[in-house]
Amino acid sequence: MVINTNLSAQSSAQLLMQSSNQLSKSLARLSSGSKITSPADDSAGLAVSMKLTAQMARIDGATNNVNNAVSFNQTQDGYLQKVGDALNRMSELSVLAQDITKSTSDRALYDQEFQTLDKYISDVGTKDFNGVSLFNGTSLNVTVDSEANLYQMSGINLGSTSYTALASDSIATLGGATTALADVKVAINQLAADRASLGASIETLGMYNQQLGTLKNNLSAANSQIMDVDVAQESTNYAKFNILVQSGTAMLAQANALPQSVLKLLQ
Repeated sequence: MVINTNLSAQSSAQLLMQSSNQLSKSLARLSSGSKITSPADDSAGLAVSMKLTAQMARIDGATNNVNNAVSFNQTQDGYLQKVGDALNRMSELSVLAQDITKSTSDRALYDQEFQTLDKYISDVGTKDFNGVSLFNGTSLNVTVDSEANLYQMSGINLGSTSYTALASDSIATLGGATTALADVKVAINQLAADRASLGASIETLGMYNQQLGTLKNNLSAANSQIMDVDVAQESTNYAKFNILVQSGTAMLAQANALPQSVLKLLQ
């Protein structure tokens, strides 16, 4: 029996420290909701989680870009619907002006409306969306994933000859009305092609948007497996380590009391 070295107390103190550390980790996990509260808990898991989190942030950015591109296309289509209405009326006026019962003054009135509608179409061609021209014919690239891959949207050009040819037309005469009708038909055909292109872009961007949403959900689930604490399991661990700390404290007190038995030998 020795006094200077109390092996039982040293062993109890070491075990108590280990239990206390585990209890502290369990408390941190339960309070934070995360299994990894410091890099020492799972360095590899933390690295993977950081990459997943960064990718999800990039997905959010790509989703915003896609949604804005859809809004851009929808704005274009809204204007083109009105351009279609104008062209339909212009085609009607071109036919009305070919009525042999109409006088020159009647055709002049038709032509006045025809020219006003043509100016409206020309004005639509100058519109923009947040400073980006809607109808200058430039193709635009949209980032559609977390790696910044691009989808090219076809440009719509209201300055093409299919539309601008109308500016030189007049339905004030029978011959002019015939020529104008032919040009309006060309513009209507071009408008139909442009709106079909817009529809395809909106549909494609919608699919990219759904794909991004699905990918983010999957990445969130994967990240949850790494980072999120299982509350039921961790509560069990907390109870276990709490009991070990209490019992360890009691046993350390008993171990520290053992050397006092030496006093009985000295009496």
